[in-house]
Amino acid sequence: MASTLNFTAYLIYLPIVIFLTWYVAHTLFKNSKVFMHDIFNGKTDIALATNKLFETGFYLINLGFAFWVMEITHGILDNRDMLETLSAKIGGYCISLGLMLFFNLYLFFRGRRKAKARFAPLSTVPKIEG
Repeated sequence: MASTLNFTAYLIYLPIVIFLTWYVAHTLFKNSKVFMHDIFNGKTDIALATNKLFETGFYLINLGFAFWVMEITHGILDNRDMLETLSAKIGGYCISLGLMLFFNLYLFFRGRRKAKARFAPLSTVPKIEG
C-alpha cells in the first residue's frame, strides 16, 4: 500500500482554519461591542452578553463547518497534489468565513437601525394653516 500525504494535509489544514476562525471572530466581535452598546441603548451588561453569545455561535458554526468539510476523499501522493487540495479546502473555507462575517455585519447594522427607529423621538405633526 502506497503512503499518502493525507495526514500531513490534515495537520496543515487544521491549524490554518482554526487560526483564521479565531482571527475573524476576534476582530469582528472586538469591534462589534460598539454596535451592541448602541443597539441596547448603552446597557453594557446585556450588550456584552449578547456579543459573547454571537461570538460563541460564530465559533461553533464556522469550526463545525471547517471540520465537516475537512475530509479528503482521495489519496494525496505528492506535494503538488497536497498544495492543490489544501488551496481548494482553505480557499472554500475562507469564502464561507467571509460570508459569515458579512452576515454578522448585516445583523449588527440591522439591529442598530431598528434600535434607532425604536428610540427615535416621534416627530411633531406639522401645523396646517388655512
